[in-house]
Amino acid sequence: MHPRSLAKAQTIERLEAEPVNAARVRKPLYEKRRKVFPKRAEGRFRRFKWLVMLATLGIYYLTPWIRWDRGAHAPDQAVLVDLAARRFYFFFIEIWPQEFFFVAGLLVMAGLGLFLVTSAVGRAWCGYACPQTVWVDLFLVIERFIEGDRNARMRLNAGPWTLDKFSKRIAKHAIWLVIGVATGGAWIFYFADAPSLLRSFVTFEAPPVAYFTVAILTATTYVFGGLMREQVCTYMCPWPRIQATMLDENSLVVTYNDWRGEPRSRHAKKAAAAGEVVGDCVDCNACVAVCPMGIDIRDGQQLECITCALCIDACDGVMDKLGRERGLISYATLSDYAANMALATNKGAAAIDPRRVRDTNGTFVDAVRHFDWRIVFRTRVLLYFAVWAAMGLGLVYGLASRDRLELNVLHDRNPQYVVESDGSVRNGYMVKLLNMIPERRTITLAIEGMPSARMQLAGHAGDGRSFAIDVDPDKVTALKVFVTLPKENLAEADAGFTLIADDPLSREQDAYRANFNRAAPER
Repeated sequence: MHPRSLAKAQTIERLEAEPVNAARVRKPLYEKRRKVFPKRAEGRFRRFKWLVMLATLGIYYLTPWIRWDRGAHAPDQAVLVDLAARRFYFFFIEIWPQEFFFVAGLLVMAGLGLFLVTSAVGRAWCGYACPQTVWVDLFLVIERFIEGDRNARMRLNAGPWTLDKFSKRIAKHAIWLVIGVATGGAWIFYFADAPSLLRSFVTFEAPPVAYFTVAILTATTYVFGGLMREQVCTYMCPWPRIQATMLDENSLVVTYNDWRGEPRSRHAKKAAAAGEVVGDCVDCNACVAVCPMGIDIRDGQQLECITCALCIDACDGVMDKLGRERGLISYATLSDYAANMALATNKGAAAIDPRRVRDTNGTFVDAVRHFDWRIVFRTRVLLYFAVWAAMGLGLVYGLASRDRLELNVLHDRNPQYVVESDGSVRNGYMVKLLNMIPERRTITLAIEGMPSARMQLAGHAGDGRSFAIDVDPDKVTALKVFVTLPKENLAEADAGFTLIADDPLSREQDAYRANFNRAAPER
């Protein structure tokens, strides 16, 4: 080891940070929560988490306020779940109740996307974009701002209840509750016009369900993000237990490279003078101090690890101070880790330090120092991607090719037919025309088949075979239709007929094949 590195090694402060969730300690089934006081981390992964947090929170809180002009007969909110009108608006897309399979398809795509991401880069969702992770990060920002970093918060927690401690705790929890209220408030704005609902909410004129929803989401955000934190990920979330089936030996996970770091030593200079072989880990516990889950990554992969990579930032910072190469803790695959361990073991000659193997260029033999595209182009990942992409393309095709005019027909059940005084037979139908665009238009409703039949619509004039009907924008127009067949032509009823709804301007058309009921012919 370089003398300068040895000298620097003595300046690294060892943090008194014991893992709360120790992988090497068998814990009871039920145990009282031990608080985790994560230290603020600095580095590339922490910066990336800041960006993800700003993006996700920005999308959540600001999306209901985005306006989108759909004309005079439709709401101008870009994203809106209109339960009263039974519509889902997403920018230029409008989903009707019978088209809910599009939403179901998106949910399935989200699940497959989670499988895809996990199989390639481990629990990246948990570490960066999961709502629990994002809100815990936000709550920790408030906690650090008011109470200080790790050591200050630990001293405050262990100290007596003074005026300073009381005021800091009140301020912290008050801001947490404000965040909870904002979270619940943002949620209800997705279900009604946001500006209108905000005015009615602050004047206490909003529906009771709005206040109840905000109260529930405020409580869950406050409890999950502020009080329970890592316990939600450890005990409540099923994904840590499911993810094992998504990972294989080529999935990226946060890994402590013990082939390089062991044996640890806080006194590298003395060990070198005594002729002992030591690794790069100086047992500073920086990786433990920054972990929001309270684990020691040096114990290996654990259920609690969300792969947020803050331990990588902490360790890289220590390596920089020591003048050593980064990557003692890194994103690695099991296959690369096994290869490095095998290389370190095979090179274990007396003249070579088996735990600090270097290649011919003098750099550490660490296969994960550079991104390996084989991690992405693997059978499992490609299979997940193919299914995910196929579903996405199918949904896009369905949206692009769907008609915005639909015809629903329901035959009267009682009576199924009426015999008039002249012997002709009349059938009644409830016809619904769905105009699925925010524009008024004229639809032609015509009958095809049964040439002798005549159609009647209450309040509409026509030639008995077709009618022009004005339909309201983005509405369902219900019509009572009667079809009458003369006595001498009742045989035509056996073939039935077709009702056709047609828009001559857009050339959209929908048809329904209907039956015509009559009395059984006399023998």
